[in-house]
Order: sequence, then C-alpha cells, then structure tokens
Amino acid sequence: MARRSAGRRAVSPTGRVPRRAGAFPGAGKGTLNVDVAVVGAGVAGLSCGRALQEAGRAVVLLDAARGVGGRCATRRVEGQPVDHGVVFLHGSDPAFLAALDPDGAPGVLRGWPERIHGSGAPCQPGAFLAGEERIALRQGISAFPKRLAAGLNVRLGSRVVSLSPGECSVTLRMEGNGELTARTAALALAAEQARDLIATLPSGLPEVEAAKFLLEAAGTHPCLTVIAGYSPDTEGPDWDIDYPEDSRILQLISHDSAKRDQPAWLVLVYQARPRWSRDRLSTPPEAWTAEVLEEGARLIGPWAARPLWHQSHRWRYARVDLGRELAGPMLLPLPGGGLLGLAGELFQPGGGVEAAWSSGRRLAQRILAETEP
Repeated sequence: MARRSAGRRAVSPTGRVPRRAGAFPGAGKGTLNVDVAVVGAGVAGLSCGRALQEAGRAVVLLDAARGVGGRCATRRVEGQPVDHGVVFLHGSDPAFLAALDPDGAPGVLRGWPERIHGSGAPCQPGAFLAGEERIALRQGISAFPKRLAAGLNVRLGSRVVSLSPGECSVTLRMEGNGELTARTAALALAAEQARDLIATLPSGLPEVEAAKFLLEAAGTHPCLTVIAGYSPDTEGPDWDIDYPEDSRILQLISHDSAKRDQPAWLVLVYQARPRWSRDRLSTPPEAWTAEVLEEGARLIGPWAARPLWHQSHRWRYARVDLGRELAGPMLLPLPGGGLLGLAGELFQPGGGVEAAWSSGRRLAQRILAETEP
C-alpha cells in the first residue's frame, strides 16, 4: 500500500479506513507496525487478540507482567499448582464454556466447588445461580489464559506509559523508550490503569473525556491474599470453599488442594475483603499476613495459624464494583483517524472472567466492523 500524502485520510468505498500491517504513515525507525496493539494480556486482552488474529489482523499484545492471565494466576510450590487469584471459573455462555473445555480437555473439574461452607457473600454471587456452570482446572486456572495465548504475539515485560494519536494511527510508548505504531490501540486493563493511559492523550477530545469520566466513577477493589501450606497429614476442612458470614477480614477461603491429584501439601488460599485490603494495601505484608492467619485459626481451628510455609500477594486491581459495569466495550475515534478501544470485565454486565472474555471478543468485532485489513 502506498504511503498516503500528509494531511489526507484514505477511505474505502464503504467509508471504513483500510490498513495493512507495516504500512503506517509516520512510523518511526525501529517501530513495530501492526493493525491492533492490545495493552493487557489478561483474559479480555487475550480473547480480543485471538479473535482479531483469527480474522487475519496483525496483532501484538503488550503486558508489564511476567506471565499472561492477570488474576487467572497459578503458582507452583514444589510442583503443586495453587490458584491464588481466581479460584474457579463459571459461566453460562456456551461459547465461553467451550473455550474453557475444548474437546473434553483433561483435568477439567465440572461443578467445583461442590462443598460450600458459610453463608457470606461470594465475590461473584452469580456463580451459584441456576444455569451457571462452575469449573476448576486440576493443572491450575492459568491453563486457560495460556491456551488463549497460544500462537499470539505476546510481549511480556512491556509497560506502556503513553499514547499519541497520529495519521490513521496511535503510537504507544513503552518504559525504556521503546515504541510501536498501530491502527488501533485496545486497552484491556483495570479501570485505574486505563484511565492513567488515557490521561496521556491530548485533552479536550469529547469521546475521550467521556471515557475518563466513566473510568473515574468505576474503580477496582483490591484483595490481599495469603497462600498457606500445611502437612498433608493435617485433618483439613471438609469443604471446597468457605464464605465466612461473620468475618470483617476474610471474603473467602479456598481449599485449593482439594482440586489436585495426590497433593504434596494441604493448601488453603485466604482472600481478604475489599475494605480491609484497601486499608492495608501499603503496609508490610508481614503485618497483614499474620492477621489473616489468625483469622483463619478463629474460623477453622488453631492449626490454621501454623502453616509449614506461606506466601503473600497483593492484588491491587482484583475485582470490579458489581453494579457499576458498563453495557459493552468502547471504541473511540482519535484525532487523525486512529482508534482507541476499551475492554475488560468492567465493560460487560456481571463481571468476572466470562465478562472479561466476552468483552474482549465484542471489542474485536467492533474493530473488525470499523476497519479493513
């Protein structure tokens, strides 16, 4: 495709902007030119990138983390997987459920958790409604985003710090002075992270200002998490998950080792309530870890305060505020003709992983409808 003359925007007979990867006007030396740059390799970003790539678009995904999946995260302790973010998956969309269990994949535990203890409010109350299917993965929750990422161009350790509109393009600048140019930038991030990136765009753009306002009103709840390992000889709880009804500290306790084949450890994952987590987000983990384990002992038994090992994790952006979700993803025009997309569980009613997956696919459909390869 020939380079377009300065100040002009080539438009197809349908009114959509044609674009080929590697043919962006004004692309600087050493930049990577793609159709779509997706910022965020969580489930929303991965589902968006996969749908776009399957439609023939050149896509790159950028994420500051060391792995894909966001809160669909699994650690391995001496070879034993532990889910320390999302503890199980659930949904009712047949397409989403098929993506979770393609062709009867091994290690899929349908109906987990089965044994529910406590009457406290779940993080996702919809998970237990009629028609919802609950699923855990013996190999760990992270197997799902890793499957979504297979074959995609994912660049980890790439923190995007600013966006600049150009002629039919958006330039994304990364920490360390790297940059790339894309026809469309799609942000699949927590509301706070997306808001900070949008703030680097020129001010006074009506659509962008409206998006900033919506993101300001949304927000994400934090979650302080403690993984605790006990001797396999410990007489552990007879439930899969506990939702304490009388705890100001804990939202849930997951009996993670109940999902594993021949676990080496009895493992519990303690997840704290949003307000309690927010109050301690900047304090040393040693302090709040001790409080969490003491609360576990009060709820389960004295043995829970004495794990053989433990690990702590701060989820700064853990859960959307249910009830404030938006109706769908956004696709905004930028000066010069580039596009800015927004997706994530915030942009789909219901929240959770299914919402993130659906919003990513819906954003991909909007991008495909607005642009040509």
